[in-house]
Amino acid sequence: MVTRVPPSLLRHRIGVEPYLGDGAYGPTYGPLAEHSALVGQAVRMVRTPDGRAVTSSAQIIAAPGLDCPPGSRVTLPGGRITTAITTASHTARGLPVPASTEVMCE
Repeated sequence: MVTRVPPSLLRHRIGVEPYLGDGAYGPTYGPLAEHSALVGQAVRMVRTPDGRAVTSSAQIIAAPGLDCPPGSRVTLPGGRITTAITTASHTARGLPVPASTEVMCE
């Protein structure tokens, strides 16, 4: 039984600077960390945590436990820097589906 998304499917490298909050001079971010991921670039409508409908142009599937809260800066494989809109952890203990983290980006 597969318990997490297989590393062989995570063919891209992304960089994530986790959003830490707003400081006196604007948003603050944690240190850049590189991760393996699967990146899809398609336009989709998603809802932000506060309920607004926004357009997502990149979707990321990564291993469980990815530290990428909404507002984080994400560097995609082509070098484009975008912002995380939503992050969802997918777990289904007992079912034959892999655990993963899904991030929708601007």
